[in-house]
Amino acid sequence: MTDPVAGSQGRVREFVVEADGGSRGNPGPAGYGAVVLDPATGESLVEAAEYLGVVTNNVAEYRGLLAGLRAARELDPDAVVHVRMDSKLVVEQMSGRWKIKHPDMKPLAAEAARVFPPGRVTYEWIPRASNKHADRLANEAMDAGARGETWSPSGSTAELDTGGAAGRTARGGRTGRPTAAPAGAAEGAGVAAGAVPGTGARDAAAPRAAVDPGTGDGPAGTPTGVAGRADAVTSAGSAGTRGAAAGRAAGGGRSGDEPAVAPAGTEGGGGGKAAPATGGAVAGEHLGQAARTGADVRAAKAVASPGWGPPDMGAPATFVLLRHGETPLTPQKRFSGSGGSDPSLSSVGREQAERVAASLARRGTIEAVVASPLARTRETAGVVAARLGLEVAVDEGLRETDFGAWEGLTFGEVRDRYPEDLDAWLASPDAEPTGGGESFAATGVRVAAARDRLVAAYAGRTVLLVSHVTPIKTFLRLALGAPPESLFRMELSAASLSAVAYYADGGASVRLFNETSHLR
Repeated sequence: MTDPVAGSQGRVREFVVEADGGSRGNPGPAGYGAVVLDPATGESLVEAAEYLGVVTNNVAEYRGLLAGLRAARELDPDAVVHVRMDSKLVVEQMSGRWKIKHPDMKPLAAEAARVFPPGRVTYEWIPRASNKHADRLANEAMDAGARGETWSPSGSTAELDTGGAAGRTARGGRTGRPTAAPAGAAEGAGVAAGAVPGTGARDAAAPRAAVDPGTGDGPAGTPTGVAGRADAVTSAGSAGTRGAAAGRAAGGGRSGDEPAVAPAGTEGGGGGKAAPATGGAVAGEHLGQAARTGADVRAAKAVASPGWGPPDMGAPATFVLLRHGETPLTPQKRFSGSGGSDPSLSSVGREQAERVAASLARRGTIEAVVASPLARTRETAGVVAARLGLEVAVDEGLRETDFGAWEGLTFGEVRDRYPEDLDAWLASPDAEPTGGGESFAATGVRVAAARDRLVAAYAGRTVLLVSHVTPIKTFLRLALGAPPESLFRMELSAASLSAVAYYADGGASVRLFNETSHLR
């Protein structure tokens, strides 16, 4: 019998491997799919799929690659292989053009590189629409896992569903080609609540990002996005440009009685006054409800748009940054950090929370809510989450700076009592407030760690982070590559919205700054 790949001339075999992986939640219930194809005929020679339990998209993609390479090696260890995947990350990393820094992916990439000798495997990125067979296998594996079963090649319809070559010739049944069973199906692996079989490797609530973001695994210089601007959005016009001075992004106006430089972290603080919440029409009397809803939707689309990055980069992780509503200390412009009285919202602050909740509900883009552990942020987040039908997760990294002995004091009172300490604090990010508070440098390290952790957990999703003046300004400063002194040059109003998108190449784009239209 003539070998269907090598033929009668004994030439070196060639295989095409198409692989994919996905996670419904990222991390969440995940699976991979892989198929080995005859490049001449398009016939499927081997299929492989496996449910992995709870892992990230990128881990699932690498596991799919490994399964495909191993299946090809089982057919012929001396073959040459051309891998086709819709994961830009995996293709660029395995081709040696992107560095691999994430600890979960390094060993998987090293293992994949050892399956065949160097030089016998090449990689090509393809659009997701061209990778339907592997994608369908991954979904079959996840569906099986959701049922508490192991994926079975005998029950797979992936090739028929996606119109593969063998499917076109068989139509009514399976061909006799071999299949690869899972190398170690996750027995008894838990399925996250809410996983819906058959919704796709990246369901609508959690589109796949091309990288476990925050690790710098992609090239540093890939262009990302520019600041989005749409109706009813106050956006820093050049905020999406990396390295732009954060001081130019002061989007909220100051009233005449506010100092030109408001101390970061003071309640009221570092921020222009939001228009008082008075009830009645929330968008201005000249706008009807339908017009306002349309404006909110357009604004949300502008903030969530991909920007100028390559279309194969995947959806960015977008953080919508909400400063909590007013507390009794806010109009008094007092330092209010992690070490003080932990005030709750005032009646004005609760009204502000209701207004921002209504606005975000109209926009319809928020998929998760994460809050600082302090009372004012948890209360604000609770109002919004209840309106959106979401739960509130708490992250310690989002808490406000600890201002030590300055807690509860105004800027003027600190100037009178601790002039030397205040001067040092204004001059250096390493200086601590009197009494062993937290320096801005320490806050920056904490916020950066929270950013990396949250971007990895919510890759490709739009998440509301309810936090405070200093952490939100720090998110913006880090995204812009601005110096620490920029913290004193940004206005941030109570209950204001800002937004930053994080891309697969490690870049960030400020999409919105100090928006308060929902309060007017």
